Parts: sequence; C-alpha cells; structure tokens
Amino acid sequence: MKQEKAVVVFSGGQDSTTCLYWARKQFGDVAAITFDYQQRHNLEIECARQIAEELGVEHTVLDMSLLNQLAPNALTRTDIPIAQEDGQLPSTFVDGRNLLFLSFAAVFAKQRGARHLVTGVCETDFSGYPDCRDAFIKSLNVTLNLAMDYPFVIHTPLMWLNKAETWKLADELGAFDYIREKTLTCYNGIKGDGCGECPACKLRKAGLEAYLRERGEVKA
Repeated sequence: MKQEKAVVVFSGGQDSTTCLYWARKQFGDVAAITFDYQQRHNLEIECARQIAEELGVEHTVLDMSLLNQLAPNALTRTDIPIAQEDGQLPSTFVDGRNLLFLSFAAVFAKQRGARHLVTGVCETDFSGYPDCRDAFIKSLNVTLNLAMDYPFVIHTPLMWLNKAETWKLADELGAFDYIREKTLTCYNGIKGDGCGECPACKLRKAGLEAYLRERGEVKA
C-alpha cells in the first residue's frame, strides 16, 4: 500500500493521532482532514493543525458549522453538561457526526485520487456511540462506493482495541510520548493527560495505567 494515497479523519486526539501515525507507516501519501463544527473547544482544531504541521502532513480544515445547528449536545453547547444516564446515550454523542465526517472525507479523498479513508472509531471503548460500531462502518463503506462509483476502503485500526491496546499500538509506532504529551482528548480542553475528571480523560487514564503496568512501570 506504499504507493497508495490515504485520508485520515483527524481531530488531534489520542485515537486519531495514533491512526495518523499508523497511516503514515502504511501509505506513501497521507493527508489529514479536520472538521470545524464549532465544538466546545477551538483548541482541538489548533492542536490538530500543530500536530499535522510537526509531522509534515497535508492538513485541511472543513467548515461543518451546520452540524452544530442541527445537533445540540454537550460537545456543541457549553450550557449542556457532560453526563450519561443509565440506558441512554452520553450527552456528548453528536448525531450523524461520523456519518457526515466520513462522507465528506470521501468526497475530499476522491478529488485527490485517494481511495483509503482512516478513522479512529472503536467498538471496544466506544462509550455507546452507535456510529463507532463496525457494522456501521462496513455499511457506510458499501454506501460510499455505490454513491460515488469509487473503490473506497475505510480502515479502522482501533476498532477492536481497548485503550490500553491503543497505547501499546502508539508505542509500537514510536509515538507513545508524542501522543501522551501533544494530543487533546479532554472534554475540558486540556492537552496531554487532561483534567483527569471528564469521561474522556478517565478512559484515557485507565488505559494508560493498564498499559504502563503491562510494561512493568509504576502508575502514571
């Protein structure tokens, strides 16, 4: 696949940055695409820009503010608390986000002659988000191919990994320290290890500590 082109759906977070490193190893030509849907923290977009620049990856930011208008939730509204009630989706779930992101990424990819799309969705540690499921990705892959008569392949390197295994993959890719220090996963907009209190930080921290134990190191 070294002669192939790929587009990575890129947020500047732990998962998408791991996928960016993975894609750079797999493909000869890699571009990153970030979506500005007026998310809670604009720092997320700046973080993505900085990482792409430091890694020498072509980076495009697309305006997706319409999604903000359509889907009010804790990631698009500062007055909606981050919470999850039993039996319900988390308040951080953005309806249609991955559907739209991957669809627009596919349009972008086709224009530049790329057929590979890479996304960091995961069914193992997916917070109950329906658009992170493997069945959805496979279904969308077929739909995109039919819609544009183009042989897209959607790659999901993290689909069956838990957070500890995602840290392990980052380490194997030589990106462990970079991803730990430079990425933004925190719902409160704090880079690196984050606030330690929001659901995203707790998941990230638990995976990190599990992996460090596996490496025989003390807890982070």
